[in-house]
Amino acid sequence: MHSIMEYNGAAIVAMKGKNCIAIGADKRLGQRQLTVDTNFKKVFPITERTYIGLSGLATDVKTLHDQFRMRVNLYKHREERVIEPKTFANLVSHVLYERRFGSYLVNPVIAGLDKNDIPFICGMDSIGCIDLADNFIVCGTAEENLYGACEGLWEPDLEPEELFETISQALLNSVDRDAMSGWGAVVHIITPAGVITRDLKSRMD
Repeated sequence: MHSIMEYNGAAIVAMKGKNCIAIGADKRLGQRQLTVDTNFKKVFPITERTYIGLSGLATDVKTLHDQFRMRVNLYKHREERVIEPKTFANLVSHVLYERRFGSYLVNPVIAGLDKNDIPFICGMDSIGCIDLADNFIVCGTAEENLYGACEGLWEPDLEPEELFETISQALLNSVDRDAMSGWGAVVHIITPAGVITRDLKSRMD
């Protein structure tokens, strides 16, 4: 019996570079082996320099995205400043832990640059336990494939274009080996100058 976390399928990865960061995800929405949509959004902008990827049950992905957007807007209104990636990670952890006895069925991945252009990435389980990383974070049904690809391809201090090439190769090669994810991908490169978003084509079978 498969886990309910694998019901819709996903492949999400975030990587650190030299004063830059990348986060990418596949586009498939499925009901186990049945493909329902081929352009389902799993990575969302929270601020201009902070993004969150959500794998797991699609209904909870939508619910939590709306909840995080509301909380970040309240934070901006109350604090009169933009939320930092590390602060947002703690907010996400708090929201998930609030529902620990009937948890949201998602695994978040957070990536962003702070005000000093220092990259920050972290992942979490469904009750908000934060997993910090110095290189990359992965989640989804293609998680094991992504770990192997990222371990083999990632290097420290990659420039934005090198980071894009690395995360793209890792993501595309991983979803090719996972029946529950794929149908193209989207990658966001976050740099001090701005965000570059690129769509990737992959096998459609």
